[in-house]
This record gives sequence, structure tokens and C-alpha cells, in this order.
Amino acid sequence: MEPANWGRYPYVPMVSPPPVPYIEHQKAVTIRNDVNLKKETLKLVPDEENAGKFLVSFTFDATVAGSLSVAIRGLKASLLEWGLTMIKEPGCLMAVIFFAKEGEDCNLTPMKESILPPVTVPFEQGLGQKFRQPSGTGIDFSMFEESELLKVDDASIYHLAVKAEALPVNQSEPDGNQVAGAMNSQITQAVFEKEKGEYHARVVKQILWVNGMRYELQEIYGIGNSVDNGVDANDLGKECVICLSEPRDTTVLPCRHMCMCSSCAKVLRCQTNRCPICRQPVERLLEIKVNNVPDE
Repeated sequence: MEPANWGRYPYVPMVSPPPVPYIEHQKAVTIRNDVNLKKETLKLVPDEENAGKFLVSFTFDATVAGSLSVAIRGLKASLLEWGLTMIKEPGCLMAVIFFAKEGEDCNLTPMKESILPPVTVPFEQGLGQKFRQPSGTGIDFSMFEESELLKVDDASIYHLAVKAEALPVNQSEPDGNQVAGAMNSQITQAVFEKEKGEYHARVVKQILWVNGMRYELQEIYGIGNSVDNGVDANDLGKECVICLSEPRDTTVLPCRHMCMCSSCAKVLRCQTNRCPICRQPVERLLEIKVNNVPDE
């Protein structure tokens, strides 16, 4: 038997695969939001009592009572007229502003206040509340050039802004009296779009202002399956896509897919830097623990 001819094949040294880039693994911090506008419900509806005018309408949740205020491309919400009431009965301000410009510390300035003054409306504490701008205070699109209504090149000015300011109650006084906590806000910014001859509002950004910090809200894909107690136990949409047993609690950034449990995420970050769902590069992993038990 002839010996193998090893010289026929050139020697190729073993090459180690490139190291996986470091991926930061963070844990989410819980931030209290006392009032929340459901962005998918924001729309413009005709004012039956004033032909040609349109009113802002949406659904919102509030854990405290207060007032709502609406603005169209520019309002600087002021608490002066509500100051005494807010101190006695901490709550919220909802401001609706047309043509609103966002400034420092999330303050909104109305750019057309003389034509479209901001609207402030009181509301009660509760979930799933319906808001409709008072009749006669809406916008008449015929007063503006179409180019102005559809212009979106200035990122700091929005056709419509809704600012909900919450003044939560803190029981921190030694005598047990309730005192107001720090003012927090949620801002919903929208632009106008025209489809089939009619104007619509499309939400482009939601912002939280909490304890002097600005947070931009981002939708997380898959978090609904992770926290929905009503889902069938046999539904695999709730489990980690890696181990298929533990619940999902870790989100991939920047693609925002919640698809893994924290244990699998810690292993995966050492093996690959690609999202298991979309295969996009991973910059960070964010662990989100959601407590489904209602507050006492």
C-alpha cells in the first residue's frame, strides 16, 4: 500500500475567527408616567357646530386628576392660572397646541398663538378616557397654505403637540399631609398629512420629561406577548426564541426586538452580535422586568 502523498495539498494554517464585538447588557429603570396618550387613537374629527373646522380627539389614561391642554404648531404651557388649584389638588394639565416648537426643558411655544390659542381642559382620574377638543377651538385648514400644513423640514416645530403635565401626590410630610411631587410630563408630537383630499394627524414622537430628564419613547416589538396574561399558555410567542422555555425579558437595540430571556442573552452576546429575529447588528441588550401584579 503506497503512502499518502501529503505534498499534493498545500499547508494552510488554522485561522481563529474574529472576536465578537463587546455588547453592553443593561437593566431597565422603571419611570412612573401618571398620564399617557394612546398615540394610535390621535385623530382630527369634524366640528359639527362649526363647518370647516376640525377638532383633536384621542384616548388617554390618567392615574391623577387635572386638566388637558392642546396646541397646534406652538404653545408654551403655563401653570400660573392653575397654580393654586394644582397645589391644593395635585393633578395634570393637558395642553393641545397647533404649530408648536419644542424648546429647552421640553417647553412648547405656540408659533401661531394669535390665530390658534392653546386649549386647556380639566379631566378626571381614570383609564380609557375619551378626549375631544371643545367645539369652536379647532383648526380651519383653509386658513393656511397647503405647503405650510405639510412642511416638516424643521424638526423642532410640529403641526400638533399635546402636552400632559402631571403633578403627582407624595405623602412625605411628617404630619401625614399630602404634598405635590415633581412635575412630570408626556409630550405627543404629530405632523399633518393629506390623503384623498383630507388632512390627518400622524404621531412622530412621544417624549417623557421626568425629574429634569428627557426620554424619547420607543416601541418595543414583542413586549405585548411577554406581559399579556390573557395569552394561551401554549402560545410560543411568549417564550425566548433561543431556549423556548423562559419568558422573554431582554430587548435587542437598536432594532428593539424583545425576543430572549436574560440568561440566553448573556450567552449569545459572547457568540454573535446579530439579532436572532432580524439579523441586524446588536449595539446593546436591555433587560426589562415587567411586574403584572397590580399596585396595592
